[in-house]
Amino acid sequence: MDIEILYFDDCPNWRLTEALVDRAVSDAGLTADIRRTLVDSDEAAQRLSFRGSPTVLINGVDPWANPDAPVGLSCRIYQTDSGFARAPSEVQMAKAIADAG
Repeated sequence: MDIEILYFDDCPNWRLTEALVDRAVSDAGLTADIRRTLVDSDEAAQRLSFRGSPTVLINGVDPWANPDAPVGLSCRIYQTDSGFARAPSEVQMAKAIADAG
């Protein structure tokens, strides 16, 4: 499994998402190549279709993609069962990783 976490330095939420990814992979008993990609310019954001930090790509797919979200260096908000959050919930992350595994 290939997992990529796209983020920018000023994002306070990417480390939380990184921990959720690590936990979900471990709990599922899977092996994953987890990469972190710093998006450091508007040009890079455009090239990567970066819709905010943090973005998680699982086998190249963003499970929470919103094609209407703007591309750029911004913080991303996720819709969870508890409302809006700064990262996917543990349940959402676990399901996305299990489904891709």
